Amino acid sequence: MQIAPPFGYREIVPSLKTQKVRLLAPGEVPEFARRGNAIPISHTEFQFAAREYPIVFTSGDEGKSFAPVAVLGIAAGENLFVVNAAWARGVYVPAYARRYPFCMAKVTLNQVEQKDRLICIEKAFIDEQGEPLFDAQSQPSAKWSEIERLLSEYEADLERSREMCAILGDYGLLEPFTMQATLNKDKGGGAMHLTGMHRVNEKHLENLNAAQLKNLMRKGLMARVYLHLLSLENFARLLERKATRLAAAAD
Repeated sequence: MQIAPPFGYREIVPSLKTQKVRLLAPGEVPEFARRGNAIPISHTEFQFAAREYPIVFTSGDEGKSFAPVAVLGIAAGENLFVVNAAWARGVYVPAYARRYPFCMAKVTLNQVEQKDRLICIEKAFIDEQGEPLFDAQSQPSAKWSEIERLLSEYEADLERSREMCAILGDYGLLEPFTMQATLNKDKGGGAMHLTGMHRVNEKHLENLNAAQLKNLMRKGLMARVYLHLLSLENFARLLERKATRLAAAAD
């Protein structure tokens, strides 16, 4: 059996009822999110993420497919929403981080990829001093029921995200762009340069035919498109967070 770990996970193993697990403390930021400047989000999360983060699209296969992410920082390895090793208070925490150390992963058995995904856990979080999630009769705790619901709902939502990105790509709506800015000297100075992102081209959106526009509306994708476009204003808020952090470091 081979299990491919998702982005940010190191070594995952199937989740078993007999395992005790070290769960994240409230507000605790997984290591991969502390050292990453972007995190995946799903279809339903656009409304919540757009209040805080710029939402952009990334591609790992040169534009053949895309995925939405929330931008967390300007520089590589920078999460500007981490304060004292925790998520900043009042900020929406993406489900990708909230589900950690659990995930749903693809399994390859005898070189054949299985259709169904398996609930897995980051191996390092299996701990005899951790929390049991099932009792002696193999009945789930309330905490496990909550985790399982999050995992199943998130996985279903990811499928909607994949469909959305496939349609946006097929309609030729996504274009690469670069975020460039320069902080004032009194705010730490320096040029900021962020690449590898895609956004919806509004001109291309206007040129869609009636059938394409109807499809975007029918599938509820037009609302996500505009949430994405509005969220790009949050790059200014990211720069303010960056300036505040640089000023605090200089004091």
